[in-house]
Amino acid sequence: MAKTQKTKEGKSVENTKASLTSEPVNAVVEEISARTGTRGEITQVKVKVLSGRNEGKSMRRNVRGSVRIGDLLILRESEIEARRVKGKITKGAHS
Repeated sequence: MAKTQKTKEGKSVENTKASLTSEPVNAVVEEISARTGTRGEITQVKVKVLSGRNEGKSMRRNVRGSVRIGDLLILRESEIEARRVKGKITKGAHS
């Protein structure tokens, strides 16, 4: 259900999570950047979006689980990019 929110100018704006993208898009892993999370369970990767509104765009995403270069990911949305992990950057694939 959409929520209506009033702005400073008095205009009402609909606020929905589904408004970012209408359907999932495919992306391929180009580079593995770093590990994050309290136990290192999250891998930050650079992906290239293959379809949808942001086709061809490269962006950082956080992935849980094993991931390798060349893997195909299905992104529920392709608008929001992950913040860069500060600290040591590791190159290569993680298992």
